[in-house]
Amino acid sequence: MMLDPNDDTRDLRVLEAALFASREPVNTDKLKTFLPHLEGAGIHALLAKLKQDYADRGVSLEESEQGWAFRTSADLAESLQTLRVEERKLSRAAMETLAVIAYHQPLTRVEIEGVRGVATSKGTIDMLLETGWIKPGRRRETPGRPLTWVTTPAFLDHFGLESIVDLPGLDDLKAAGLLDRRPAVAVTADLFDEEGGAVLASEDSEDDYAEESEEAAA
Repeated sequence: MMLDPNDDTRDLRVLEAALFASREPVNTDKLKTFLPHLEGAGIHALLAKLKQDYADRGVSLEESEQGWAFRTSADLAESLQTLRVEERKLSRAAMETLAVIAYHQPLTRVEIEGVRGVATSKGTIDMLLETGWIKPGRRRETPGRPLTWVTTPAFLDHFGLESIVDLPGLDDLKAAGLLDRRPAVAVTADLFDEEGGAVLASEDSEDDYAEESEEAAA
């Protein structure tokens, strides 16, 4: 069978394959190496035709400073959005604050600081708010009516608790070896590891308290 010299179907397929196979945009000079029998004008004519062929498809042919590439059609962007979960580790200050709130709620910020023995920065509270594990409670009927903080149902769900009364009690803490000569806040804070799970007690670091104090001072 005689091939039609004016039939550019194969050239279009070669161009299409070259663009799909490349992870990066391909410039015109590089595309010419796949179709050496064509001049620059011929390459541009094929690109225009290929762009038209994909005008109403899920992907479209786009040109940028780096070259030509297939991209997701702009009108489909909203339908292709996905929820990406970003994992963030809680700081030791946040873990301690969470433990204090969980065991002594409702507490004001000043009361939290009284239990911990160090200043609690706004960033620590903000971090716990972002996790959805604490929320504002009722205001104290005292001068200034300070806001209190309490844990949320999301906190219970994350730690597999049905209610706050299911938190480990004194007997459980003693059995787990969590009660020792360290400050009480250090004991309760160790109930939570850096990824939010229950763990046994570990040695405290004075640097953690110093870091929080410096942050509060700033």
